[in-house]
Amino acid sequence: MNIARRRALAFGLGLAAATLAGPALAQASYPGKPVTLVVAYPAGGDTDALARVYAEKLAARIGQPVVVDNKPGASGVIGSSYVAKAPADGYTLLLAPSTFSIAQLVLKTNGSASYDVLNGFTPVIQTGTLPLLLVAGQASGLKSFKDVLAAAKAQQLSYASPGAGSPMHILGEMVNKAAGVKINHVPYRGVAPAVNDVLGGHLPLTYITLGPVAPYLPNGKMLPLAVADRQRSPLAPNVPTLLELGYKDLEVSAWHGLFAPKGTPAEVVKQLNGHFNEILKMPDVVARMATLGATPLGGAPDVLAKTNAADFERFGKIIKELGIQAD
Repeated sequence: MNIARRRALAFGLGLAAATLAGPALAQASYPGKPVTLVVAYPAGGDTDALARVYAEKLAARIGQPVVVDNKPGASGVIGSSYVAKAPADGYTLLLAPSTFSIAQLVLKTNGSASYDVLNGFTPVIQTGTLPLLLVAGQASGLKSFKDVLAAAKAQQLSYASPGAGSPMHILGEMVNKAAGVKINHVPYRGVAPAVNDVLGGHLPLTYITLGPVAPYLPNGKMLPLAVADRQRSPLAPNVPTLLELGYKDLEVSAWHGLFAPKGTPAEVVKQLNGHFNEILKMPDVVARMATLGATPLGGAPDVLAKTNAADFERFGKIIKELGIQAD
């Protein structure tokens, strides 16, 4: 083999090696620029608050800014769709509440605002779980779940939720069926506006997570009446469960999870999962999550994948059975 051919062969082999190593080198250098953490709801809710806690901690660990970007609308579908279409490089992530699994089952969506619940994302980690509660505003005069049922049978009553298709909306309709009442659903674009209208006396009730209403419980501006969990919450130990009140199969909890676009490199997912598992053990993060009514979870990505799939199946059946649709 002459010198020219040897040089050409060496160049070709070197080029091939560089091409094959390119993705690995890119993953190894991750992250090399700021990361965007998308929240598909307005600022002020528990998902947004948790995202800002996680963003601060993640930025400190990876040495890059982590920016929270609120993209609200259509019960989270708009923001989730945005992340689904983002480059699968680990620089655009979604912190989603459990509404993610079910919103499209009750909303009319089109190709530009939709996503594949089960196959359109790469699960990273389930960050935490949150019990759901029925909470009354002070102006309503409602002091117990029994009061709610009596009022619903005597007059027109409404409840607020953070959005059509949210776990709170579904819980409200499940309670309606189980208790034989019709409390009208009023959806809002996020947690904060729903809570504000109950505080202001515009609506008497809301199904909600604990965090957004916790500041208003000590002064009596809002009163928790029931929790939709298997057992009482350690964060609200005096609030009875719906099971205690005589209603079976009304266990509904919420969760938050971190998703990346489908096809995100496994090494990037592994890095992010590792960082978040450590973040969720930090005492100040645990304490902050408690103020928002959340309990840290963590674990492998498949924990989130299984939770998402289970909710999609269970609540899909309930939504069809109860005829739940967007208002």
